[in-house]
Amino acid sequence: MPTDELVQARARALSSPLRLRILRLCLHESRTNKEIADLLELNPATSLHHVRTLVSNGFLQAEEPRKGNRGAKEVPYRSTKLSWGTRIPDAAPLLVDTFLQEINGLTPQEMQVVRVGLKLGEKSQKEMMARLRAVIEDYAMREPEEDGVPTSLFLAHHLDLTGNSRTEN
Repeated sequence: MPTDELVQARARALSSPLRLRILRLCLHESRTNKEIADLLELNPATSLHHVRTLVSNGFLQAEEPRKGNRGAKEVPYRSTKLSWGTRIPDAAPLLVDTFLQEINGLTPQEMQVVRVGLKLGEKSQKEMMARLRAVIEDYAMREPEEDGVPTSLFLAHHLDLTGNSRTEN
């Protein structure tokens, strides 16, 4: 069982939309710091700071160094998937911000969106979210399919404050 200090350090490491995006980039394909910096339009020193934070907390793993275009040693990094089970306190704003950054520039045809209004009791809400999480976790833990295309899924369950009555606690 991780210590409180380790839990807090890991939560801090995941408290950046940029770091979450780096993990997504390295989920199915190993990438060097330069590749990460180029894809995210960052200065390589900025990218390296975030990569090192993720490595030191176990979220990224360095793979065997390789030679780059000019013969320089490059270290590719790959996600360990440790972030999947790591709790981030008050994560909703962070995850929404990360989602918005990731979809920035996509056309409507490049997204599939489902939106539905529900009126469920607490028990049904918990049941629904547990079932959805189980399905998502099943797919998240599978090996990548050889002919698969990297995609992302964002799921948000929230109160509907658009005119519906709400019980105050």
